[in-house]
Amino acid sequence: MNINLPMKTLLFQITILFVLFGNVKKIQAQETDSIIPIQEDPEKILRKIDISEITQHGFNFWQDDFIGHWAGVDFGFNFFLNKDYSGYETEFMNNDVFRSNSTYINFIQQSIGLQHNRNTIGLVTGLGLHLQSYRLDQNTTIIRGDNDKIESETLYFDQNQKSKLSIVSVLMPLLAEFQIPINHYENRLYLSTGLYASYRMNSHTKIKYRVEGKKEKLKVPGHYHLQNFKYGLMARVGYRGINLFATYEFLPLFKENKGPELTPFTFGFTIISF
Repeated sequence: MNINLPMKTLLFQITILFVLFGNVKKIQAQETDSIIPIQEDPEKILRKIDISEITQHGFNFWQDDFIGHWAGVDFGFNFFLNKDYSGYETEFMNNDVFRSNSTYINFIQQSIGLQHNRNTIGLVTGLGLHLQSYRLDQNTTIIRGDNDKIESETLYFDQNQKSKLSIVSVLMPLLAEFQIPINHYENRLYLSTGLYASYRMNSHTKIKYRVEGKKEKLKVPGHYHLQNFKYGLMARVGYRGINLFATYEFLPLFKENKGPELTPFTFGFTIISF
């Protein structure tokens, strides 16, 4: 008995050592597998992610800028609305619509996005040149009468003569544009509407005719009591290669009590976009 007791104690101590050694190994393994937090700035990590590689179809809100639709060349047809010829015997400004045209050369565009994480809503402004003409009856032109009002005058040179009133203005729009992405953002349907202002730079009447087969023209510059400063409403809509527009002027063509009351309206399409 005296010999066996120390042996049991020794075995018990060895067992305890094995248990403790195993627990130490487990603790060391847990410490090795622990998650170590990254010290680098998360914003720098996100900047390295290329969203376009994930989407591959332009669904990239963060890098694309808002681009509006204004710059280009537009062509339209001129109408007169709200006609009032009070005090006149004839409607001498009754123009040929299909030969009364407007050409817009929009050479400057500025697009301003209104969203932080998207590019489908914004403002569009810029500058453009408006070349406006109204084809009148072939023998009719306009003059400033003795009473300082616009009157019609009949001139006859030959049977095939042409008469028109031309106006050149510089124009600036301010449009709110909304875009609807179609086909994974590769194409967009857009609608823009807003106001525009323009200033008349030049105006004249012109009659083209022939004398003994030779082409002649009678061009008479003048302000003809036309509005110098004009403003109105503009709307534009389009998808891919189809782009339409319309303008409505808030002021009549001639100054108040200086001519018939005629409200210019233009409807047309975009020939080319810049």
